[in-house]
Amino acid sequence: MSSSFVLRSTLPRTFASATGRNVLRTVLQARRVSSDLTAISKGTVNDPTTFPPPSKTHGSYHWAFERLLSAATLPMTAAAFATSGTAYPVLDGLLGISLVMHSHIGFDAILVDYLHYRKFPTLGPLTTWTLRATTVGVWSAFTNSTRMILG
Repeated sequence: MSSSFVLRSTLPRTFASATGRNVLRTVLQARRVSSDLTAISKGTVNDPTTFPPPSKTHGSYHWAFERLLSAATLPMTAAAFATSGTAYPVLDGLLGISLVMHSHIGFDAILVDYLHYRKFPTLGPLTTWTLRATTVGVWSAFTNSTRMILG
């Protein structure tokens, strides 16, 4: 009975120390390889974020414009449904412009929040430029259709 007790008490200790050394060696080798790869990227997750330079267009005026646009979209939508489209083309034009701008600002906020360029260096700018191209395409289609309607 005492021999089995000795065998049980020494076996896990030697196994744990040999396994621990192998794990430590593997971790150190992986850390050395990963440190070579991190030299390419700029900064880490724990680095503080860089702040853009102050700008009036991206400060409180920008926020106030977004709120004003959002608040004005609801009554314009109700007024466009209450009136006929042919009788008030200016209202329809304002509604079309405000909806395109409101949609662009909203989707841009989503992309900035969820696909930030520091976390997604390729996908973030790609989706931002895709949104910009789509907005320009919608804007040009809207202006062309407005020109055709107004004659």
